[in-house]
Amino acid sequence: MAAHKPAGKKRRLAKALKQNRPVPPWVYLKTKGRVRTSPKRRNWRVVKLKL
Repeated sequence: MAAHKPAGKKRRLAKALKQNRPVPPWVYLKTKGRVRTSPKRRNWRVVKLKL
């Protein structure tokens, strides 16, 4: 990917990067272990973004 990206695409990539993280430990404790995984997790090699 090019180093110089349009601002809109860069913003969408940043949002996807922020969404791609595990469930925080406090959520795990608050839900007594019912919520273990995040449904929005994405592997960069397997699932490609539709940008």
